[in-house]
Amino acid sequence: MKCVVLGLWHLGCVTAACLSEAGYRTIGLDFEPGVIDNLRKGKPPLFEPGLEDMVGSNLRSEKLSFTDQISVLEDADIFWVAYDTPVDDEDRADVDFVFGRVIPCFQFLKDGAIVVVSSQLPVGSIAALEDSFELQANGRKVEFVSWPENLRLGQAINVFSSGDRVILGLRSKRAETVLRPLAKRFGREILVMSVESAEMSKHALNAFLANCITFANELAVVCERVGARTDEVERALRSDARVGKEAYLKAGGPFAGGTLARDIRMLSGFCEKFELDLALLNSISVSNRNHANWPRFQLETRFGDSLPGCKVGVLGLAYKPGTDTLRRSSSIELIKWMASEGMLIRAFDPVIQSLPENLNAIVNLCLSLEDAIENIDVLIIATPWPEFTGLTASRISGLSPGVIVLDQGRFLESQLSGQPGINYIALGLPV
Repeated sequence: MKCVVLGLWHLGCVTAACLSEAGYRTIGLDFEPGVIDNLRKGKPPLFEPGLEDMVGSNLRSEKLSFTDQISVLEDADIFWVAYDTPVDDEDRADVDFVFGRVIPCFQFLKDGAIVVVSSQLPVGSIAALEDSFELQANGRKVEFVSWPENLRLGQAINVFSSGDRVILGLRSKRAETVLRPLAKRFGREILVMSVESAEMSKHALNAFLANCITFANELAVVCERVGARTDEVERALRSDARVGKEAYLKAGGPFAGGTLARDIRMLSGFCEKFELDLALLNSISVSNRNHANWPRFQLETRFGDSLPGCKVGVLGLAYKPGTDTLRRSSSIELIKWMASEGMLIRAFDPVIQSLPENLNAIVNLCLSLEDAIENIDVLIIATPWPEFTGLTASRISGLSPGVIVLDQGRFLESQLSGQPGINYIALGLPV
C-alpha cells in the first residue's frame, strides 16, 4: 500500500513518519521546496520529541521519502490530507488555503484511491471536497474518509502511534475494509461513524476540553477569594464517578496555540449561520481571554505605579512543553504587555535559541536559567518545562532574595510554597 501525505508541517510530518514506522511505503508531499530539501536531510520544520530520529531512520530504510512533485499521486492507494489549517488572529480557519492545495491534486488520483482527511476543517468540508472531485472525476470513483487529527504538541508521536481510539468517518463498507487494518495499528479502539459525525467529533472534543479549562480556571479564581485550594476542590470533583478520575480539570494558564480556539470559533460560526443562541459556546473564548490577564492583575496589584523598571525573569517561551512554537504563546503575549509597561525582561527556554527581531528588542534571551533569574524582582514560571523541576527556594532566593514568584499553573508549588526568601503566588491558592 502506497500512502502520500500532503502538507508537511506538524500534523503531516508526524503522520508520514508514523505511517512509515508502521511499515507502510510513505511519500510526504509539499509544494514548498525548502521544506522538502530539509526533510530529505532528515530535518523536520519544527521541534517535536522523537520526530527527527523517526524521520531519519525511515529515510535510511527507504520506507519514507519526500517530494514536491504532484505526479507522485498517480499510483497512490491512500491520499492523506494533513495540512495544519492556518488560523488568523481571530481564530478563523483558512479553509481556502487547504482547499487550494488539495483540489488540484484530484486530477492525479487513480480510480479506487482513498482520500483521508485529517486537516482541521469545519463540518461539511469533506462533502464540499467530494463535490469538487466529481467535477473532474471522468468516471473515476474515489472514497473520502474523515480521520480527525488528535495530536498533542510534545506528545504527538505517542498519541498517533498508540492512541486511545481512531475515529473513521465513512460512506462505504469498502473504505472501512481498507482502513480498519491500518487504523488498528494506531488505536486501541476503532469508532466508525458517518463522515459528518466524525468531522463534528473534533469540534466537540476541543470545545469540551476548552470548556473544562475555562471552568477550572474560573473556579480557581473563586477559590483564591474564599480561602479554598483549587487542587483540593479538583480532587473532590474527580472522586465523583459522574466526573471521573481522569477528568480534564486542572486550573492553570489560558488555553493558547490556536487549536482549541479554532474549533470554538468554528462552532460559533455555526451558531451565527443557523441563528442558534448558544450562550455557553460563545462565552468560552471570552472567559479564556479574561483569564490571560491573571499575571497582569498580580503584577499591577503588587507594583502599581512601580511597574516601570521592574526586573522580571521569565522561564519558558514556547506555547507548551515539547515544542518550539512561539505563535499564540501566552508567555509571549505577557512579555509584550510587560514591555509596554516599561518592565525589564530576561527569559530562558531550553529549546528556544533565537527570537524574532520584534521580540529581541524587548526581551533579553539568556543562555542559562541562572542568568534569567539573577537579581530580579519577579520570577514568572510561564512554560512548565521538566528542566525547571529542579528549582529550589534556596537556589532562587540565593540569586534574587525576596523575589516574587508567579506560578499560574502551580508547577513548583511543592518546592516553593511557604519557603523563606520567596513570595510564592499561584492560581487557586488562598489569597
